[in-house]
Amino acid sequence: MNRTMRHPLTFALLLLPTLALYVIFFVYPVLQSFYYGFTSWDGVSKAAFVGLDNFSELAADPKFWKAFLNNIWLILFSCCVQVPLIVTFSLLIGGVKRWQSFYKTAVFVPSILSTAVIGILWSFIYEPQVGLLNQALQAVGLPPVYWLSDPDWAFVSILITNGWQWTGFYIVLVLAAILAIPKELNEAVAIDGASGWQKALYITVPLIRGIIMVVILLSITGAMKAADIILVMTKGGPFGSTDVMATYMINRSFQLFRYGYGAAVAVLIFVFTLLLTAVFKLLTRGGERIEY
Repeated sequence: MNRTMRHPLTFALLLLPTLALYVIFFVYPVLQSFYYGFTSWDGVSKAAFVGLDNFSELAADPKFWKAFLNNIWLILFSCCVQVPLIVTFSLLIGGVKRWQSFYKTAVFVPSILSTAVIGILWSFIYEPQVGLLNQALQAVGLPPVYWLSDPDWAFVSILITNGWQWTGFYIVLVLAAILAIPKELNEAVAIDGASGWQKALYITVPLIRGIIMVVILLSITGAMKAADIILVMTKGGPFGSTDVMATYMINRSFQLFRYGYGAAVAVLIFVFTLLLTAVFKLLTRGGERIEY
């Protein structure tokens, strides 16, 4: 490695393939989306420059703002509900002595399954007549709920399914940080007479603050690009109640053949994600960093 660093040209040549892939598959598509976002284009004929017309139409479209609001709800659910559950389950699994590997594997399995498989699986669970949830409701005398066809419940069902899919992945990340805490520290705390919840609250959680911040950041960016599970389960329905910006973009682009308009939505997704990430980093950079 030192020999390579003494020859900058060799170092640049080694980086060139990765940089080329980055430019081809990320930089170029982003720039292309920015260009087409200012055009009217159906994917076949020549794109016509329309200035800010696409963005003006977006600003006046209540369906787009409904999709944007759903993205915000998805972020809030991920950060305020999913992340506390992730930390709680990670602490519980990290504290067990037996079957720990089994628990880690069990929670991680949903994250390696195909989104299509998960969508179909949960569609059966939500099925109004024979679904597991409605069978449980009927067993206690409650009426069935039309989970995916009722606008009041459809997006809640999506939130639960999406959270179930990715919670295990984040648990493994947080659990790795917990298990990396020196055993001597835990032993010293136990000698001092700290209870389990005191050790978790005042020792473990502050020490894994860094990975928790990473999980929150990944949850924010993941919520902004969520689309696959919604397309599999509801396609944005009923009546747009489960649309997020990504599905709104896909439906407008590939169903209405308004690729310029869809590119404008993609630009806004990119900008909103950058802004949310920047705000999050600004709010958390002043926190105390604990090393061990």
